Amino acid sequence: MIEIKNIKKSFGDIEVLKGITTTFEEGKTNLIIGQSGSGKTVLLKTLLGIFEPTEGDIFYNKKSTKGFTASQKQDLRSDIGTVFQGSALFDYMTVEENIRFPLDMFSNYSKSEKEDRVNNVINRVNLTNANKKYPSEISGGMQKRVAIARSIVNNPKYLFCDEPNSGLDPQTAILIDQLIHEITIEYNTTTIINTHDMNSVMEIGEKILFLKNGYKEWEGDKTKILRAENEAVINFVYSSELYKKLRKALLAQN
Repeated sequence: MIEIKNIKKSFGDIEVLKGITTTFEEGKTNLIIGQSGSGKTVLLKTLLGIFEPTEGDIFYNKKSTKGFTASQKQDLRSDIGTVFQGSALFDYMTVEENIRFPLDMFSNYSKSEKEDRVNNVINRVNLTNANKKYPSEISGGMQKRVAIARSIVNNPKYLFCDEPNSGLDPQTAILIDQLIHEITIEYNTTTIINTHDMNSVMEIGEKILFLKNGYKEWEGDKTKILRAENEAVINFVYSSELYKKLRKALLAQN
């Protein structure tokens, strides 16, 4: 579980996050959504420790990160897996070398133990026979699977995903959503996903935080968001023709 209390983040005179308080739940897919410029990416990077909050506090399993020593930050980092928007794979490394990278950085496992863990996650994300291939030799969907495998090879307690479906076709995007959701349950991780994809919201949105102009505008889950009465949420959710028709049908039922 990750809890944040009154998180604010400013860059010079510009306040991007304006006092956000919420809880991201363990064993669930927690989604951060909102229009461009709402503060999603800044919040994600603040949670990851890339940015220091200007005010407020972040708790990982009830432990405040305020005043963490370098050693404590390193320990926390070893418990975190990340999936970046562009997969962020090393072009000069094979699939298995990319996946092994966090183990080389943050673990003391033997060579054989690393090989076992790499092969286990390769099988888990259905990348069999891709060990020796380079990123340029596999599809975008497979690259995303490599990024997910790399993010879970350390059995992380926390998993952060930044626009994991960016650049993928709809069918592959659904498969990636399902994979992340399955892994969240299987590993009992606290998974936080930054997305603007309404399909992801409706597929795996167990906890949804909606940001607008740096504020927490609404929170709930996928069963509630279609009936939310918040105008900003309505405009975001029903921006496509498909969801406009869905809203019309829902209103007709009332």
